[in-house]
Amino acid sequence: MEILITLPLDEAGKARFEAAAPGHQLHFVEKENITPALLENAQAILGNLADPAQLRHCKKLRWLQLDSAGTDGYCVPGLLPQGTALTNATGAFGACIAEWLLASLLALWRRLPEYAENQKNCLWQRLGPVRTLAGSTVLVLGFGDLGRSFAQRAHLLGAQVLAVRRRPGEKPDWLEGLDGAEKLEEWLPLADAVVLCLPANSSTRHMLDAERIALLKKEAVVLNAGRGSAVDTDALCRALYDGRIGGAALDVTDPEPLPPEHPLWNAPNTIITPHVSGLLSQPENFEKAADICEENLRRFLAGQPLMNLVDKTTGYVD
Repeated sequence: MEILITLPLDEAGKARFEAAAPGHQLHFVEKENITPALLENAQAILGNLADPAQLRHCKKLRWLQLDSAGTDGYCVPGLLPQGTALTNATGAFGACIAEWLLASLLALWRRLPEYAENQKNCLWQRLGPVRTLAGSTVLVLGFGDLGRSFAQRAHLLGAQVLAVRRRPGEKPDWLEGLDGAEKLEEWLPLADAVVLCLPANSSTRHMLDAERIALLKKEAVVLNAGRGSAVDTDALCRALYDGRIGGAALDVTDPEPLPPEHPLWNAPNTIITPHVSGLLSQPENFEKAADICEENLRRFLAGQPLMNLVDKTTGYVD
């Protein structure tokens, strides 16, 4: 079997995957160097491609293992050969991204961006009251690995956490509430912070739209570490400039990359980072993703059920 691996592995990492697939032909290729010929013959691919559209060259593919949790572009109908299994790296990034969310939320509530501006201007000036997580209400949209990782940490710091999930299921005892999107209109006015941990698909697009942003408290903040398309960017911009919400922290935007002339860059009390909250290049994240890929490779070759099997109609792990 020909197996194409695009993970950025050192020699020890390559040896690890070779040991997991004895007797099979492994091609270790950087994403930018993948050729149509390699794709035509590959029966399994481990790692993302430079462009999901390259999958149209695949003729024999039986399994694609992504090195990301996001499946953007890989679930386009007809892109993967019929019957191809798609798995992702859910579980590799939750802890890291949850820390970005916590850091950003605390920075907003402790008014650190404002104090940073004062520091630039050599201005010793107290800005008044700040918020704490203890006693606050946090609404998490998306309760997969990322949403749960953040929610647990927020709870441990004293927040009451509500969560919205596509299929709610059993509620953990520590969670204040868990329900479907039909609860949003009831819960948004209660939230001191709204944290989006959603993938990109038709059901999540503009889940936080102008009407729902209008339901938020004036002091509420919006944080997004899922996908930018889940928020109506124009509506969020207007709310920030008009002072109708308290601030935002965005690691993802729509559009992305955010153009230099976009007004969101200068929106009041807003933190923007360039999609860095859960980089694969961070050693801890890479090791977790590589572990998932290796375990699934062993399972695939043994004919065992795969971890993190993605429903290609939704982009979610089943």
